[in-house]
Amino acid sequence: MAQAAELSAVIVDDHPAVRAGVAQWLVTGTPPIQVAASGDDVRVAWAGEGAIADVVILDLHLGGPTPAMSELRRLAEAGRRVVVYSMRADDEIALQCLELGALSYLTKAEGAEHLLEAAVAAASGRAYTPPSLAGALAGDRSAGRPALSARETEVLVEWFQSESKDFVGQRLGISPRTVNTHLEHIRVKYAMIGREAPTKAALLARAIQDGLVQVDDL
Repeated sequence: MAQAAELSAVIVDDHPAVRAGVAQWLVTGTPPIQVAASGDDVRVAWAGEGAIADVVILDLHLGGPTPAMSELRRLAEAGRRVVVYSMRADDEIALQCLELGALSYLTKAEGAEHLLEAAVAAASGRAYTPPSLAGALAGDRSAGRPALSARETEVLVEWFQSESKDFVGQRLGISPRTVNTHLEHIRVKYAMIGREAPTKAALLARAIQDGLVQVDDL
Protein backbone atom coordinates (compact mmCIF):
# COMPACT_ATOMS: atom_id res chain seq x y z
CA MET A 1 0.00 0.00 0.00
CA ALA A 2 1.25 3.47 -0.85
CA GLN A 3 2.36 5.72 2.00
CA ALA A 4 0.12 8.72 2.69
CA ALA A 5 2.61 11.23 1.27
CA GLU A 6 2.88 9.22 -1.94
CA LEU A 7 -0.80 8.92 -2.84
CA SER A 8 -1.76 9.91 -6.36
CA ALA A 9 -4.97 10.35 -8.31
CA VAL A 10 -6.14 10.82 -11.89
CA ILE A 11 -9.17 13.08 -12.41
CA VAL A 12 -11.58 12.35 -15.26
CA ASP A 13 -14.17 15.12 -15.71
CA ASP A 14 -15.30 17.08 -18.75
CA HIS A 15 -15.49 20.42 -16.91
CA PRO A 16 -12.11 22.20 -16.56
CA ALA A 17 -13.30 24.17 -13.52
CA VAL A 18 -14.28 20.96 -11.71
CA ARG A 19 -10.93 19.34 -12.54
CA ALA A 20 -9.09 22.41 -11.23
CA GLY A 21 -11.15 22.53 -8.06
CA VAL A 22 -10.78 18.82 -7.30
CA ALA A 23 -7.04 19.03 -7.96
CA GLN A 24 -6.73 21.92 -5.50
CA TRP A 25 -8.64 19.99 -2.84
CA LEU A 26 -6.43 16.95 -3.30
CA VAL A 27 -3.03 18.61 -3.25
CA THR A 28 -3.87 20.78 -0.23
CA GLY A 29 -5.57 18.01 1.72
CA THR A 30 -4.34 15.95 4.66
CA PRO A 31 -2.68 13.80 3.52
CA PRO A 32 -1.91 15.57 0.26
CA ILE A 33 -2.73 13.60 -2.88
CA GLN A 34 -0.66 14.23 -5.98
CA VAL A 35 -2.62 14.72 -9.21
CA ALA A 36 -0.84 12.41 -11.62
CA ALA A 37 -3.02 13.40 -14.58
CA SER A 38 -6.41 14.89 -15.44
CA GLY A 39 -8.54 15.18 -18.52
CA ASP A 40 -11.99 15.06 -20.08
CA ASP A 41 -11.70 11.52 -21.42
CA VAL A 42 -11.26 8.25 -19.51
CA ARG A 43 -8.26 7.45 -21.70
CA VAL A 44 -6.22 9.70 -19.38
CA ALA A 45 -6.55 6.95 -16.75
CA TRP A 46 -4.96 4.40 -19.06
CA ALA A 47 -1.94 6.35 -20.29
CA GLY A 48 1.25 7.77 -18.79
CA GLU A 49 1.16 8.69 -15.11
CA GLY A 50 -2.61 8.29 -15.05
CA ALA A 51 -2.24 4.56 -15.65
CA ILE A 52 -0.42 4.04 -12.35
CA ALA A 53 -2.33 6.49 -10.15
CA ASP A 54 -3.62 5.03 -6.88
CA VAL A 55 -7.14 6.38 -7.37
CA VAL A 56 -9.35 7.26 -10.34
CA ILE A 57 -11.83 10.06 -9.63
CA LEU A 58 -14.44 9.58 -12.35
CA ASP A 59 -17.33 11.76 -13.47
CA LEU A 60 -20.03 9.59 -15.03
CA HIS A 61 -21.10 12.17 -17.60
CA LEU A 62 -18.30 12.97 -19.99
CA GLY A 63 -20.08 15.01 -22.62
CA GLY A 64 -22.23 12.16 -23.90
CA PRO A 65 -25.91 11.36 -23.33
CA THR A 66 -25.30 8.17 -21.34
CA PRO A 67 -23.34 7.58 -18.11
CA ALA A 68 -19.84 6.11 -18.51
CA MET A 69 -20.82 2.76 -16.98
CA SER A 70 -18.82 0.66 -19.43
CA GLU A 71 -15.71 2.73 -18.67
CA LEU A 72 -16.31 2.25 -14.94
CA ARG A 73 -16.70 -1.50 -15.41
CA ARG A 74 -13.47 -1.72 -17.41
CA LEU A 75 -11.52 0.22 -14.78
CA ALA A 76 -12.89 -1.89 -11.92
CA GLU A 77 -12.28 -5.18 -13.70
CA ALA A 78 -8.67 -4.09 -14.24
CA GLY A 79 -8.33 -3.61 -10.48
CA ARG A 80 -8.38 0.18 -10.53
CA ARG A 81 -9.70 1.92 -7.42
CA VAL A 82 -12.48 4.21 -8.54
CA VAL A 83 -14.33 7.00 -6.74
CA VAL A 84 -17.32 8.17 -8.77
CA TYR A 85 -17.91 11.92 -8.40
CA SER A 86 -21.15 12.90 -10.11
CA MET A 87 -23.72 15.67 -10.42
CA ARG A 88 -26.48 13.06 -10.07
CA ALA A 89 -27.95 12.40 -6.62
CA ASP A 90 -29.56 9.18 -7.82
CA ASP A 91 -29.72 6.17 -5.48
CA GLU A 92 -30.20 3.71 -8.34
CA ILE A 93 -27.17 5.02 -10.21
CA ALA A 94 -25.10 5.02 -7.00
CA LEU A 95 -25.95 1.38 -6.28
CA GLN A 96 -25.27 0.41 -9.89
CA CYS A 97 -21.81 2.02 -9.66
CA LEU A 98 -21.03 0.01 -6.53
CA GLU A 99 -22.21 -3.16 -8.26
CA LEU A 100 -19.79 -2.41 -11.10
CA GLY A 101 -16.90 -2.04 -8.66
CA ALA A 102 -16.64 1.60 -7.58
CA LEU A 103 -15.40 1.96 -4.00
CA SER A 104 -17.47 5.08 -3.40
CA TYR A 105 -20.08 7.29 -5.01
CA LEU A 106 -20.20 10.98 -4.13
CA THR A 107 -22.33 13.78 -5.47
CA LYS A 108 -20.74 17.10 -6.35
CA ALA A 109 -22.85 18.67 -3.62
CA GLU A 110 -20.53 16.90 -1.17
CA GLY A 111 -17.40 18.94 -0.69
CA ALA A 112 -13.69 18.56 -0.21
CA GLU A 113 -13.80 16.70 3.10
CA HIS A 114 -15.82 13.77 1.80
CA LEU A 115 -13.94 13.57 -1.49
CA LEU A 116 -10.60 13.49 0.32
CA GLU A 117 -11.77 10.78 2.71
CA ALA A 118 -13.12 8.71 -0.18
CA ALA A 119 -9.87 9.08 -2.15
CA VAL A 120 -7.65 8.14 0.79
CA ALA A 121 -9.84 5.12 1.57
CA ALA A 122 -9.88 4.01 -2.06
CA ALA A 123 -6.09 4.29 -2.32
CA SER A 124 -5.82 1.53 0.28
CA GLY A 125 -8.60 -0.53 -1.29
CA ARG A 126 -11.29 0.44 1.22
CA ALA A 127 -14.82 1.61 0.57
CA TYR A 128 -16.09 4.96 1.87
CA THR A 129 -19.72 5.80 2.58
CA PRO A 130 -20.61 9.51 2.37
CA PRO A 131 -23.99 10.75 3.68
CA SER A 132 -25.75 10.51 0.31
CA LEU A 133 -24.57 6.94 -0.26
CA ALA A 134 -25.60 5.91 3.24
CA GLY A 135 -29.14 6.85 2.28
CA ALA A 136 -28.94 4.81 -0.90
CA LEU A 137 -27.71 1.75 0.95
CA ALA A 138 -30.35 2.12 3.62
CA GLY A 139 -33.00 2.21 0.93
CA ASP A 140 -31.63 -0.75 -1.02
CA ARG A 141 -34.01 -3.66 -0.85
CA SER A 142 -32.00 -6.16 -2.88
CA ALA A 143 -31.66 -9.56 -1.27
CA GLY A 144 -29.99 -12.90 -1.77
CA ARG A 145 -26.64 -13.34 -3.42
CA PRO A 146 -24.55 -10.37 -4.54
CA ALA A 147 -23.93 -9.96 -8.26
CA LEU A 148 -20.28 -11.00 -8.43
CA SER A 149 -18.49 -10.87 -11.74
CA ALA A 150 -16.86 -14.01 -13.11
CA ARG A 151 -13.44 -12.58 -12.26
CA GLU A 152 -14.46 -11.74 -8.70
CA THR A 153 -15.76 -15.28 -8.18
CA GLU A 154 -12.53 -16.70 -9.59
CA VAL A 155 -10.41 -14.56 -7.26
CA LEU A 156 -12.58 -15.45 -4.29
CA VAL A 157 -12.35 -19.20 -4.84
CA GLU A 158 -8.60 -19.05 -5.46
CA TRP A 159 -8.12 -17.04 -2.26
CA PHE A 160 -9.93 -19.64 -0.19
CA GLN A 161 -7.69 -22.34 -1.66
CA SER A 162 -4.43 -20.40 -1.28
CA GLU A 163 -2.07 -19.37 1.47
CA SER A 164 -1.76 -15.77 0.37
CA LYS A 165 -2.91 -13.08 -2.04
CA ASP A 166 0.54 -13.22 -3.63
CA PHE A 167 -0.09 -16.84 -4.61
CA VAL A 168 -3.55 -15.98 -5.96
CA GLY A 169 -1.97 -13.29 -8.10
CA GLN A 170 0.61 -15.71 -9.46
CA ARG A 171 -2.08 -18.26 -10.29
CA LEU A 172 -4.27 -15.74 -12.09
CA GLY A 173 -1.57 -13.55 -13.62
CA ILE A 174 -2.55 -10.40 -11.72
CA SER A 175 -0.91 -8.34 -8.99
CA PRO A 176 -1.60 -8.89 -5.25
CA ARG A 177 -2.97 -5.33 -5.20
CA THR A 178 -5.50 -6.25 -7.88
CA VAL A 179 -6.44 -9.37 -5.88
CA ASN A 180 -7.04 -7.19 -2.83
CA THR A 181 -9.14 -4.74 -4.84
CA HIS A 182 -11.38 -7.53 -6.15
CA LEU A 183 -11.84 -8.84 -2.60
CA GLU A 184 -12.77 -5.36 -1.36
CA HIS A 185 -15.33 -5.04 -4.16
CA ILE A 186 -16.83 -8.37 -3.06
CA ARG A 187 -17.07 -7.17 0.55
CA VAL A 188 -18.77 -3.95 -0.59
CA LYS A 189 -21.32 -5.97 -2.59
CA TYR A 190 -22.09 -8.19 0.41
CA ALA A 191 -22.45 -5.14 2.64
CA MET A 192 -24.86 -3.60 0.14
CA ILE A 193 -27.33 -6.44 0.72
CA GLY A 194 -26.92 -6.46 4.48
CA ARG A 195 -24.58 -9.47 4.67
CA GLU A 196 -21.32 -7.94 5.85
CA ALA A 197 -18.21 -10.11 5.59
CA PRO A 198 -15.27 -8.17 7.07
CA THR A 199 -12.96 -11.18 7.60
CA LYS A 200 -11.79 -14.08 5.47
CA ALA A 201 -13.72 -16.51 7.68
CA ALA A 202 -16.91 -14.48 7.31
CA LEU A 203 -16.45 -14.24 3.56
CA LEU A 204 -15.92 -18.01 3.37
CA ALA A 205 -19.14 -18.58 5.30
CA ARG A 206 -21.03 -16.35 2.86
CA ALA A 207 -19.52 -18.10 -0.15
CA ILE A 208 -20.49 -21.53 1.21
CA GLN A 209 -24.02 -20.29 1.94
CA ASP A 210 -24.30 -19.02 -1.62
CA GLY A 211 -22.90 -22.17 -3.22
CA LEU A 212 -19.83 -20.42 -4.63
CA VAL A 213 -17.57 -23.01 -3.00
CA GLN A 214 -18.08 -26.43 -1.46
CA VAL A 215 -16.47 -27.51 1.80
CA ASP A 216 -14.96 -30.50 -0.04
CA ASP A 217 -13.17 -28.10 -2.40
CA LEU A 218 -11.17 -26.49 0.42
